[in-house]
Amino acid sequence: MSNTHLSKRTVAALLAAATVGSMAGFAPAATASAPSSSSPTVADSRQGNPYTEERNKRVAVHVLRQLFEEGNLKVADQYIRADYIQHNPMAPDGREAIKNFIRDWTAQFPDHVYNVKRVLAQGDLVMVHSNPVFQPGTRGSSVVDIFRFDKKGMIAEHWDVVQEVPETTVNGNDMFGTVSQPRTNQPGPRWMTPFSRTVAIAYFDTLLIDKNPDAVRYLTPEYYQHNPTIPNGSAGLREQFTNFFQQFPNLIVERKRVIAEGDLVAVHAHYRLSPEDRGQAVVDIFRVGKHGKILEHWDSVQDVPETALNENTMF
Repeated sequence: MSNTHLSKRTVAALLAAATVGSMAGFAPAATASAPSSSSPTVADSRQGNPYTEERNKRVAVHVLRQLFEEGNLKVADQYIRADYIQHNPMAPDGREAIKNFIRDWTAQFPDHVYNVKRVLAQGDLVMVHSNPVFQPGTRGSSVVDIFRFDKKGMIAEHWDVVQEVPETTVNGNDMFGTVSQPRTNQPGPRWMTPFSRTVAIAYFDTLLIDKNPDAVRYLTPEYYQHNPTIPNGSAGLREQFTNFFQQFPNLIVERKRVIAEGDLVAVHAHYRLSPEDRGQAVVDIFRVGKHGKILEHWDSVQDVPETALNENTMF
């Protein structure tokens, strides 16, 4: 294993240690759709109609399950645009490319189960956090899918981050469950959304963009961690981050998009040790308490590959 690879894993571990959140299985509500009155950008999806957002959540989960579990290609024609923009480096653009991929995938993994854990929507973006298991008896992957919907309710664009689930974790928590109370996968009340978003962004930017270890003040002492390489608790993190930023002074973290709903906030970002590093695609998911402290954290981390089947980058 190279020193560069070790450094990347160190980055992923320490960056993840800064976060908190949790929830469990997902059952999307059957909410009627309504036309959206806003057109938020990809990077800033704060405006949106809650009825449309619930409809988009329901569609995103339905499409994933029908495609990967049932091999139902008709849902692609029904819900995905022909000019669909793909950011997964292993797939080309376009709806037909998805259909070709699913044909091969379901033939190879006929018993694939997607195992959706939590779903957030804000404006035109939907985030789905899942534990897809390709073959029975295996641990599967930690996957975060992000979809952008157009004004007609069609899926127009997709990003994802994929990480293998390890056999063990240092904190005793799996990568998907909820530890903090209430132990639910569902986002908290919508009135919390602006508050949670502000807290999570303040923490993320203070720590990772400003490289200020004092950001740990945003965490609760118990700080439940679902990154498999990081222990629970916020004690000692200030010293850890101080040493880390000294070791990697050229660290660059670019926040790309934020999706917040209730007490949950997902931050999609690009982490690099230096300007020359391809880096990693990371989605951190935070759970924010009503007291303004971060309670719990999940994430998925993927190395950015050297080549891709599309020209869109992972961001």
